[in-house]
Amino acid sequence: SEPAVPQGVAVVPIFGTITPHGGLFTQVSGGTSVEGIRADVQAALADDDVHSVLLRVDSPGGSVEGIPELAAELLAARGRKPIVAQADGWAASAAYWLASAADELVVTPSGQVGSIGVVSVHEDHSGALAQKGINMTVVTSGKHKAERHPARPLGPDAVDDMQRKSDAYYEMFTAGVAAARGVKVDEVTSGFGEGRMVLAADAVRMGMADR
Repeated sequence: SEPAVPQGVAVVPIFGTITPHGGLFTQVSGGTSVEGIRADVQAALADDDVHSVLLRVDSPGGSVEGIPELAAELLAARGRKPIVAQADGWAASAAYWLASAADELVVTPSGQVGSIGVVSVHEDHSGALAQKGINMTVVTSGKHKAERHPARPLGPDAVDDMQRKSDAYYEMFTAGVAAARGVKVDEVTSGFGEGRMVLAADAVRMGMADR
C-alpha cells in the first residue's frame, strides 16, 4: 500500500515519459505532461491549505519542449513554499532537469538520477525498402523540407543541423541544472555523470542531489 501523505503536503506525480501536452494517450501510457505538472504545481502554490509540495519522480525523461520553461518556473517559485523532489526510482534526463529545480532533491537509496544530455535520432529505412522492392519518391518544396524523411539517407547538412540543435538544447540543460544546483556549468558537464545515470550515494557526493 502507498504510504500516508501528511496533511498539507501536495503530491505532484512525474511518472513515465514526459510530453508537452496531456491527452488520452498520455493517460493510458502512464506518462505525464508538462501542462499537467504546471497546473498541479500552480494549484498547490495557490492553495492556502497546502504548506509544501512534493514532486514524486519516477521518469526516464521525454520531450524537451516546455521543459526549460517549467524548470525556470519551479526555480522562480523557491521561497513561496518548500518544494521537494523525490527521485523514487528514476529522475532521468528531462525529469532530472525538473527535479533539480526544486528546493531540495532527495533520492531513494535504490534510485538513480542524471542522464544529462540530448538525443536525436534519424532512422534510415531506404535500404530496407529497397530490399523489399519498394521505391519511394519524396516530393518537397523548400530547400530542407523532409531532409529527415526515413525513406532517404541523412545528408551532411541535416546531420549538422541536428547536431547544432542538440548542442543548443544541451547548453540550456546544463545551464539550467547549474543554476538550480548552485554550481558552475563545467561541473555539470564534467562531474554530473556525463550523460550517465548515477546511483543515489554517488549523486549526493557529486552534488547532484541533497540527500
